[in-house]
Amino acid sequence: MRLSGKEFRAWDNKCVTLLGMSGVGKTRLANALRRRNWFHYSADYRIGTRYLDEAILDNIKGQAMQIPFLRELLRSDSIYISNNITVDNLKPVASFLGKLGNPELGGLGLAEFKRRQALHLRAEIAAMNDVPEFIRKAREIYGYRHFVNDAGGSVCELDDPDTIRTLADHTLIVYIKATEQDEQELIRRAEEDPKPLYYRDAFLEEQLALYMRDSGLPYVALIDPDHFVRWMFPRLFYARIPRYETIAAEHGYTITTEELSHIRDESGFLRLLEKAVERHS
Repeated sequence: MRLSGKEFRAWDNKCVTLLGMSGVGKTRLANALRRRNWFHYSADYRIGTRYLDEAILDNIKGQAMQIPFLRELLRSDSIYISNNITVDNLKPVASFLGKLGNPELGGLGLAEFKRRQALHLRAEIAAMNDVPEFIRKAREIYGYRHFVNDAGGSVCELDDPDTIRTLADHTLIVYIKATEQDEQELIRRAEEDPKPLYYRDAFLEEQLALYMRDSGLPYVALIDPDHFVRWMFPRLFYARIPRYETIAAEHGYTITTEELSHIRDESGFLRLLEKAVERHS
């Protein structure tokens, strides 16, 4: 969606999609806006509660079945397992995605890792295509004036032009670009606390071949899962930047993490968006 500054100011029911790597401030901003009559649509929450709910539970049950005490209770229907996914607690989604590598260190084999990655890709595409319907629900059912789509960091990896077009047709796409200083901080955090990530299949194959060659490992099952994530994160980060930039150039606008750091309330955010719109005019 492209608007003039005048059109943006006159837009009564603003709908915004936030793009950017995890950690740039999308969810923090969306949570703040939620208190000011904005419906917070969390892509990861939708993925976990609608599209991967059963797969996540199956993974948890599979782990529980390896414990004899829990196995008997589950088989006799004496206990049940359910997810407790919330907008602020998305750990079950990340735990399902998992990390590649040595199973003795909590890693997944390559085939299973790729299977889960493919499931996540389909789920993320579906969650993004749900945005127009949730814009309607936000207004008609819940009575919210505005809508913010807190998109996952991997939206730029979807390679699905129709999905991006859907977001562009119904929302103002805003890419939050990390400054050089913030880039280094995001990389430092990822090294300190490596989390499961989504990789495009072609990117994974290319980088995995390099990792195996450079580390001298003969089998994927020998990979230290955390070491692989730490090694991959900066490569993934810099591979995603041109993808975000292309989406913003074709369909939306760009703000920086430095600009966002000064925002304290809704009015400040709207001024920043207006500034971004006018920069492009």
